[in-house]
Amino acid sequence: APDASPAASSSSAAAAGAEDLAGGVASLSLDERFDLLMSIGEECIQPDELKRLLQNKPVPICYDGFEPSGRMHIAQGVVKAINVNKMIRAGCKVKIWIADWFAQLNNKMGGDLKKIQTVGRYMIEIWKAAGMNLDGVEFLWSSEEINRRANEYWPLVMDIGRKNNIKRITRCCTIMGRSDNEELTAAQIFYPCMQCADIFFLKADICQLGMDQRKVNMLAREYCDDIKRKNKPIILSHHMLPGFKEGQEKMSKSDPTSAIFMEDDEAQVNLKIKQAFCPPKIVDKNPCLEYIQYIVFPWFDKFEVVRKENNGGNKTFLTMDELVADYEAGDLHPADVKPALAKAINEILKMVSVNLLIILSLHISYFVSYLANGI
Repeated sequence: APDASPAASSSSAAAAGAEDLAGGVASLSLDERFDLLMSIGEECIQPDELKRLLQNKPVPICYDGFEPSGRMHIAQGVVKAINVNKMIRAGCKVKIWIADWFAQLNNKMGGDLKKIQTVGRYMIEIWKAAGMNLDGVEFLWSSEEINRRANEYWPLVMDIGRKNNIKRITRCCTIMGRSDNEELTAAQIFYPCMQCADIFFLKADICQLGMDQRKVNMLAREYCDDIKRKNKPIILSHHMLPGFKEGQEKMSKSDPTSAIFMEDDEAQVNLKIKQAFCPPKIVDKNPCLEYIQYIVFPWFDKFEVVRKENNGGNKTFLTMDELVADYEAGDLHPADVKPALAKAINEILKMVSVNLLIILSLHISYFVSYLANGI
């Protein structure tokens, strides 16, 4: 089992802390909790089921998962922290599935499990530094949990496999970043059955994953029909931030220029945003505006533009609608947006870096003290 010492304490504390979430829900009405969760999703299947769940279950279980597979882009680092905090505020308990075995199946990090687990621990520390509220979060390592409860897990995987044909399973392979016509290993074909099983294994009420995971989440709802299960997992799929290049539908770790990464320095951020696709007066599929909508506004509650008086002067936008109106009218130009966006992103990354250094120094102090006492 991986040494998740930073996560282990927060994970066990979260299991106890989640019991107190129901009390905190009293501060929000049912409609406010519902609206908060809906603000996470680009798509919800189905909204009426979500509202009924919130009415009937004080602390619903939300499931999110990730493959530890290398560098962490800003959507993974910051947007996930923002979304998890919304789920906690809405009174949910969040189970984050660290899919180390899945990364190995998908041949990430050359299939080296130790490297994969190191990346997983790094990602947990980044989320802490990004301000993720761990009071209602439980980090679970797939390799650990599946081994611990193998008698529950594998019969479930096998039953999902029995009830679906190869064609249906390969349609889900886009969840791994693979095309359904790509030559797959046997392990990669096995992957969707396992991910579908995770949802039931973790007793998830809500699947809070990206739109790119929609197919396997739908497979889970179809499986409920097969086994005559009434309560289906609700799918709350968040928006996928596009890459910086024209036509790039999502960020790509294989293309470092397509996204901001959590360890990027100020010069790298400035250059990437300067070169980003940002057509004047066009909002749709404009990556710079999407960064503002999904990262800057949720983080700062505003977007500040600094410019000369003859270019309109400084302006602070308090809503995305206000910004969009100015941009479509041509009152806000890409030359205004890009430096303001770069400044905001650099501020966020700097805050995360400072917090990360504090967290790491605390861990070092703890281990030094532990070794000294041990000796």
